[in-house]
Amino acid sequence: MLKSDIRINLLREMKRIRFYEEEIVTRYSEQKMRCPTHLSIGQEGVPAALSQILTKEDLAVSTHRAHAHYLGKGGDGKKFIAEIYGKSTGCSGGKGGSMHLVDLSVGFKGSTAIVGNSIPVGVGLGLAQKLDNTNNISCVFIGDAAVEEGVFYESANFAAVKQLPVLFVCENNQYSVYSPLKVRQPIGRKIFEMVEGIGIPSSHGDGNDVESCYLLLDDIVNNMKKYGGPRFVELDTYRWREHCGPNYDNHIGYRTEEEFLKWKKRDPIAMHLNRLLADKVLDEEAIAAMDIEIKCEVDKAFQFAIESPYPDPKDAYKNIYKEL
Repeated sequence: MLKSDIRINLLREMKRIRFYEEEIVTRYSEQKMRCPTHLSIGQEGVPAALSQILTKEDLAVSTHRAHAHYLGKGGDGKKFIAEIYGKSTGCSGGKGGSMHLVDLSVGFKGSTAIVGNSIPVGVGLGLAQKLDNTNNISCVFIGDAAVEEGVFYESANFAAVKQLPVLFVCENNQYSVYSPLKVRQPIGRKIFEMVEGIGIPSSHGDGNDVESCYLLLDDIVNNMKKYGGPRFVELDTYRWREHCGPNYDNHIGYRTEEEFLKWKKRDPIAMHLNRLLADKVLDEEAIAAMDIEIKCEVDKAFQFAIESPYPDPKDAYKNIYKEL
């Protein structure tokens, strides 16, 4: 069994991610967050597990659904919310919004909006780690749809040939926008088995069981740092809210209410919390105190964002690529 402090930290990180995103949901209709936002509510298990495993020296890149990965890697919460508000104090200077988050101080190298776009960047970071002879890894967060992009295969092949320390973490939330796996891939195909055929050792796990997720990922990362080379892990999970935006969208027909409720019963936070209570690792009073602490952090982040200035128009062309 995991040590109590790790189990408590897993709960705290999942709650922290959800509290930030639920506050985004609450305030989004105020029209002050003028960017699309892709929420990870229901998917907190994987980033919370990795938050306890990856070091600041390990690098990470992510996708359009990056909030949880940014926070789990240790990204600054105030700068995160300020970025969504388009403020100059944001982690990307207010220019990137929800889908373009970066915090170099903790090794979070950035997220991008285009599906698969960050995969070769993450592999390049792995190449740099190997050339520099470090014992660090590059973590590439992807969704199930990213393995349908050509760049995934090119990047995975390169990582396998060069034996780069790249961990591909596939959060399989069952959908690409509104399309389930069954209309996108052959029936019976297993993503992790397909990647194994490229020459990358691959694993599969339950992304909503944060403790089993932690044990699997901890073993994978330790093996990478000991023996080198890339790894791929597919972790099943499920997003509760719409593909893009703060609302629920079961009514539009691409998934059933029955399916949604089945997955909601497997809420990674509730399942883990019930275990901690049953094992007497925490009591209700300690959980309430944790909630107050996290809520205070989130409130301060939003207040910081609201009070921060907008970027000066003169800075519009700073820190971007442009033709000379």
